[in-house]
Amino acid sequence: MQIQRIHHVAYRCRDARETVAFYRDHLGMDFVLAIAEDEVPSTKAPDPYMHLFMDAGAGNVLAFFELPNSPPMGRDANTPDWVQHIAFKVGSVDDLIATKARLEAAGIDVVGPTDHAIFKSIYFFDPNGHRLELAADTATPEQMQRLDEVKWAMLDEWSRTKRAPKHAAWLHSAEPAAGTAARGDA
Repeated sequence: MQIQRIHHVAYRCRDARETVAFYRDHLGMDFVLAIAEDEVPSTKAPDPYMHLFMDAGAGNVLAFFELPNSPPMGRDANTPDWVQHIAFKVGSVDDLIATKARLEAAGIDVVGPTDHAIFKSIYFFDPNGHRLELAADTATPEQMQRLDEVKWAMLDEWSRTKRAPKHAAWLHSAEPAAGTAARGDA
């Protein structure tokens, strides 16, 4: 068996209608499907829910569950807010900047753009408290090749030491990747 793609990724939401409106109005996603049941299909437990599906582009589907009989939503208190997030690819840095301006004009707090050396991104929260990231790729093929060459060594070192390996420290320095201009000149 080979995985073809992610069928959907599901998160919880506080209000299904508010969630559909946010993703439609601010991220341009189409509302493609709603499923509502009074019991959980897999367990047969009585628990009404609304399961909605949003088109995240290129065959990707982002889904949400509203669970009115469950305790209020929370976050994993032991995981920093910046760790758990949903990242969406956008076409360009110009798209990123324009979207940031639109979000801020709608009263949404936005962090960034943040330069990750191989992409730039902005961060904000949806009405459910899920952190979202929009990312525009900026890497050269040479940078990606260089990162690919060290991924296993980095993983091995991390597994042994639990300290950040320095195999890709060049991403955040003035040292150019082979065949590329220094970061900031590109």
